Amino acid sequence: MVHAKSWTLKKHFEGSPTHSNFELKTVELPSLKNGEVLLEALFLTVDPYMRVAAKRLKEGDMMMGQQVARVVESKNSAFPAGTVVVASSGWTSHSISDGKDLEKLPAEWPDTIPVSLALGTIGMTGLTAYFGLLDICGVKGGETVMVNAAAGAVGSVVGQIAKLKGCKVVGAAGSDEKVAYLKKLGYDVAFNYKTIKSLEETLKKASPDGYDCYFDNVGGEFSNIVIPQMKKFGRIAICGAISTYNSTRPLPPGPPPENIIYQQLRMEGFIVNHWQGDVRQKALKDLLTWVIEGKIQYHEYIIEGFENMPAAFMGMLKGDNLGKTIVKA
Repeated sequence: MVHAKSWTLKKHFEGSPTHSNFELKTVELPSLKNGEVLLEALFLTVDPYMRVAAKRLKEGDMMMGQQVARVVESKNSAFPAGTVVVASSGWTSHSISDGKDLEKLPAEWPDTIPVSLALGTIGMTGLTAYFGLLDICGVKGGETVMVNAAAGAVGSVVGQIAKLKGCKVVGAAGSDEKVAYLKKLGYDVAFNYKTIKSLEETLKKASPDGYDCYFDNVGGEFSNIVIPQMKKFGRIAICGAISTYNSTRPLPPGPPPENIIYQQLRMEGFIVNHWQGDVRQKALKDLLTWVIEGKIQYHEYIIEGFENMPAAFMGMLKGDNLGKTIVKA
């Protein structure tokens, strides 16, 4: 018999998550039925959206999320033992699947690239950057793009795709180490928002003519300062609002309506699951190709041990990570 360890939401979050919000449970899994497979987690992801999505869980429910897993036992001919898949199994060490929700890695995935990238640059966070920048913002060569949380899992890919498309890219991050990383990635301007005297002045100096596209991962006061500096007909992709997720105070008011009206700006929130089928497969192929060709660099912030899932999650929300936070089971 296989015993699965799972992290559950013991108590709903109030402000920043703590270890007391989580509980580790062990359950015995049943024998496989025909058509089912037994999965063992290899790598698991923690992402900012989980802080918000956990509100929809009941206390005692398992935390949600994707993992790269190996099929260790199979009664499904489409997924023989040894197959590596991406599964939305949640924070669990082992799980049973009927195969419908499993995604194999692309056939052209080379041995030189870690399979954990299927949770990041060549997975959900890479796709978020791809569609947010290319579809929601619709960037064109020669435009100026502003990205915050620019050294994070999504932001670091946004900036690199924007450079591939011929844009000027300005990025904000929360440490000097992250700023150095952004410059290595080819950002035209990168700054530490925690140490500058004035965000407004820093943005004006970085692009005196303003910004065509703003890829927002942070929200809150940061956005209120960026949006008045958008060019006419600027586009804003609202991907996340990590600055507000743990707040227990009333949220700051939004940007001045006159800026949005008279600059004729377009703001759009989006969730990556909107893009499915052929467009999603093309995007994954593009991302894989760019990584293989060295046009997109990646950095994983790997934490060892399934028992450290809560710590990895809490650290990611505080910005401990450079690049994508991954837990190696």
